[in-house]
Amino acid sequence: MPRFGAHMSVAGGLDQALFRGNSIGCDTIQLFLRSPTRWQAAPIDSDDVRAFQAAREATGITPIVAHGAYLINLASPQKALWRRSLSTLIDDLGRCQRLGLDAYVLHPGAHTGSGEEAGLLRVTEALRRALKAFGGGVRLLLENTAGQGTSLGHRLEHLARIIESAGWPERLGICIDTAHAFAAGYTLQGTEAYESFWQAVDNLIGIDRVGCLHLNDSLRDRGSHVDRHTHIGEGYVGLESFRRLVNDPALQGVPMILETPKSEDMLEDIRNLALLRSLCDQDDEPYPHEGAKRRESIR
Repeated sequence: MPRFGAHMSVAGGLDQALFRGNSIGCDTIQLFLRSPTRWQAAPIDSDDVRAFQAAREATGITPIVAHGAYLINLASPQKALWRRSLSTLIDDLGRCQRLGLDAYVLHPGAHTGSGEEAGLLRVTEALRRALKAFGGGVRLLLENTAGQGTSLGHRLEHLARIIESAGWPERLGICIDTAHAFAAGYTLQGTEAYESFWQAVDNLIGIDRVGCLHLNDSLRDRGSHVDRHTHIGEGYVGLESFRRLVNDPALQGVPMILETPKSEDMLEDIRNLALLRSLCDQDDEPYPHEGAKRRESIR
């Protein structure tokens, strides 16, 4: 069975995200290292690190993934914002290293009208500088996007080009968000379409570069380019798409993390996690099917 989890709040301390995740049965979690809508972040001291490591030991939760702040925009044509985004990224990677996190998920950014070509070049240059400045072993995962506004990353080709050009391919990977992929125009519905999508991922980027999956259903229909998440099986992506995904042998080692809406008691996470686990090995089509066999052979 895959390792399932959800994005957890760090209210009260970074270690509390682990205890919250453990309380609802998470195998893995994602967290923010700072407020997603603020540049400032409290320093991480040795007590924070010890508390986090103790919580990780006590809960057994792994892997642990950090998500970059929404303010970071490495594609921005505004020099001050680009530099601040780069500085924040480097700081976040250092925080990941101190805490012993496994990966850091980042949206490529938005070109804000300056054009895709110019935006992709700025993202590539920022990543080149960040990875050169930060010598740690944290893997940076570029997340696909819905393509809302001028956001980059809604095409797999964008992610492939950035990874190829940034100069540190061994330290870069991708995070696939199911709702974003669907809103961007891809589909996981039906065996043929499902295989076509993952074949494209493999051909353009490499299935071995998939370091995280965000399991979210989409409130908007395919190709809407609107980023709106909803609960598993309640949106346009559909339950059968998630059934295929959680039973795909080529993805069994990839953490599968919810980013669906929830209340403070996290009952929605509990229901979504239970539903995902109920889908495992419950499909009518025996796995591994041919495409999964082929992808598994290259991992």
